Amino acid sequence: MKVLVSDKLGEIGIQMFEAEDGITVDVKTGLSPEELKQIIGEYDALVIRSATKVTADLLSAATKLKVVGRAGIGLDNVDIPAATKKGIVVMNTPGGNVVTTAEHAISMMLSLTRNIPQGTATLKAGQWDKKKLQGREIMNKTLGLIGFGKIGSVVADRARGLKMRVIIYDPVVQAKVIEKQGFESVSLDTLYAESDYITIHVPKNPKTIGMIDKAAFDKMKNGVMLVNCARGGIVDEAALYDAMISGKVAGAALDVFSTEPPPADHPLLTLDRLIATPHLGASTLEAQTNVADDVARQIIEYLKNNNIINAVNVPAISGKLLEKLKPFIHLADRMGCAQAQFSSGKIKEIQIEYMGDFMDLDLKPVTTAFVKGLMDILVGDGINSVNAPVLAKEMGITISESTSSESLEFLNLIRSRIVTTEKEVTIAGTVFGKSDVRIVKIDGFRIEIIPEGHLALIHNLDEPGAIGSVGTSLGDHKINIAQMQVGMETGGEHNAILIRTDEPIPNDVVDEILGLEKIKSIKVFEL
Repeated sequence: MKVLVSDKLGEIGIQMFEAEDGITVDVKTGLSPEELKQIIGEYDALVIRSATKVTADLLSAATKLKVVGRAGIGLDNVDIPAATKKGIVVMNTPGGNVVTTAEHAISMMLSLTRNIPQGTATLKAGQWDKKKLQGREIMNKTLGLIGFGKIGSVVADRARGLKMRVIIYDPVVQAKVIEKQGFESVSLDTLYAESDYITIHVPKNPKTIGMIDKAAFDKMKNGVMLVNCARGGIVDEAALYDAMISGKVAGAALDVFSTEPPPADHPLLTLDRLIATPHLGASTLEAQTNVADDVARQIIEYLKNNNIINAVNVPAISGKLLEKLKPFIHLADRMGCAQAQFSSGKIKEIQIEYMGDFMDLDLKPVTTAFVKGLMDILVGDGINSVNAPVLAKEMGITISESTSSESLEFLNLIRSRIVTTEKEVTIAGTVFGKSDVRIVKIDGFRIEIIPEGHLALIHNLDEPGAIGSVGTSLGDHKINIAQMQVGMETGGEHNAILIRTDEPIPNDVVDEILGLEKIKSIKVFEL
């Protein structure tokens, strides 16, 4: 079996592959996408960091590839749905660089506060700008953390040691969980209004892209300092530039940018009060050794024993059971992903019912797949079948399962019910034949969904012209409808329209559809 390492990897990882009987390893870094595509068909495994882009086009040529291993957490550079369709396992190493990244955020905050980069630069230039570079103390200042996951919780702990007041906003972690750790749980608006410093620790996804925008800066305290060591694109860089020019933001520290590397003429890089590093959050000797060891060990275990560790698209189970459960696992994962996008408020409870003929299978991996799919949307980077249930428990989410041998309409049916602080959502799905997965019901609407692609669920009055008005609106914007399903509400006066489009429906078109006379709601989502 052949392993290709296409990005720089800690030497310990290379040595582990070389020492393993039956495995050969090639290290070929700096390849262009076309060069990588020409050779990828030779390999059973691919080891990457952040430079290699594992696209659908590359995967189309990966005829032998069984596994992609990321030495690190982030998987923005991997087309996970395309890999899943081809049956390729995608693994990451979520624990190797948590402390390193948290420490970098603290370092950036301290450097920003005391003007350390500016002081070094001016002193080397022969200047002694002691008065100009006066800083401030961080003791007794308020640090607002956006996100209380693995990295955010470490930052909070370190800040507490610096005698800072720490307040936390997390859209999914319940307040009681945060307060149990000795921190304050606040709303996002409160965090903006009270924080002297704000650090960001949320994943990059459709909900977080551009979340720190002009409206957010307008709500912040004058003189706030901002640190982002999470992902580029979460902060609207143009809005940050304007906020720094106006003095609203006294300083900012960025380890990540929307485009990496950023262009040399990037407006933010012209500002003295901005400090920046080239995505160094995970760049320590210890972290790179840890992730190299982890990714090599995981890939060797999978190639030789078919055991899955830290995969983001399949649960960690033995090979034999995986073959039997594969269609149910895929269905549950997609149901969880859909539930997370349909739900609003903080999730309190997950109830999963298995009905019908499941051949006395151990269904715990299926439940895990559902929770993993849900947490992928809520949390993002670092979620896999190992840590998803643990993180859900830490967030205060209770998970229950029940089984029944009877299913009135289908041979087998999985029904999930999510209870949040605002609403309840129920989704049901089934597997036709050996592997044809479908979501067949959303709340009270019977509707059949192939769980993949760009989708929109529209609720409308059951009156002539409602469906046509949606089609006309999409057609006017040259958005092609690939599939449409209509479901009736049991005993009600509404329909549900499920539309699959060739491309995502933009926000302005969503608003236009919502404004149509017979349309009551629209929810766009990705599966």
